[in-house]
Amino acid sequence: MILLPCDDIFSLSPADMGRDNQTRVTEFLLLGFSGQSEQEEVLSGLFLCIYLITIIGNLLIVLAIGCDRHLHTPMYFFLANLSCVDICVSSVTIPKMVVNHILGSQSISYAECMTQIYFFITFTNMDGFLLSVMAYDRYNAICCPLHYTMIMRPKLCVLLVAASWVVINLHALLHTLLMRTLTFCSNNAVHHFFCDPYTVLKLSCSNTFINELMVLTEGGLIFMTPFTCIIVSYAFIFSNVLKLPSAHGVRKALSTCGSHLTVVSLFYGAILGVYMRPSSSYSVQDVVATVIFTVVTPLVNPFIYSLRNRDMKRALRKLISDSIV
Repeated sequence: MILLPCDDIFSLSPADMGRDNQTRVTEFLLLGFSGQSEQEEVLSGLFLCIYLITIIGNLLIVLAIGCDRHLHTPMYFFLANLSCVDICVSSVTIPKMVVNHILGSQSISYAECMTQIYFFITFTNMDGFLLSVMAYDRYNAICCPLHYTMIMRPKLCVLLVAASWVVINLHALLHTLLMRTLTFCSNNAVHHFFCDPYTVLKLSCSNTFINELMVLTEGGLIFMTPFTCIIVSYAFIFSNVLKLPSAHGVRKALSTCGSHLTVVSLFYGAILGVYMRPSSSYSVQDVVATVIFTVVTPLVNPFIYSLRNRDMKRALRKLISDSIV
């Protein structure tokens, strides 16, 4: 933030001082979790370990799917994309926090903060869109098995992912540009471990009505569209499963959706716990919930999708054995 010597302050006219009070900050301070150096050191080390495991786990998923022709299906195509996005989600927040701890700093420049906000909005929303596309894929596999290959053609799969990227990037660009129009004065302390859009928005000393309006309207639409698609898809899936004559068929259908449902519950449960509450009540509990969908979910996704999937485990064993040989 721009600071002036005491002598220069007294020499300023009231008009100059008014303009200075509206000067944009050049950096923000990421206060982290507890503010106590001992706890922050432990948390930084823990987050670094989680980040490395997340990168390795999701990269193995991508490589296993890419190297095994038996996994070149729509379901695994979407899973590979989800793993790539999970790597990006973790990379947006954790490295900066770890680097700041190593350097003994809490600062993040204004440009870095806006960049972090843009990519945070992009990748977290892309997670939601991919989960909805995967739910649509499961719906076709269970409810329309005879027409599945005809419906889920490779071109449609690519189109669904590409369209999601376009919509999400436009969404993130809109909110980042709106954030850049705001003025930030003396208060530049972010009570978070990264530049969370809602936390940064509360620091502005200018009118945030347009920003909040767009969050409720356009942002609500972007959030509710994939969430509604997931709910509707599983409503049809469960209604179809209940009509199956054998218990074996029911178990097989539910096992196909079990991993995806677990990830959806973890991801959307944390988001609803944070962003569906009044901003004035944003607290430490919300920071913990944010950690769940930005750090924990990308970490556990590879384990959830691989531990209960025979094809995935076989492909991983083959990948690891081939790399050792």
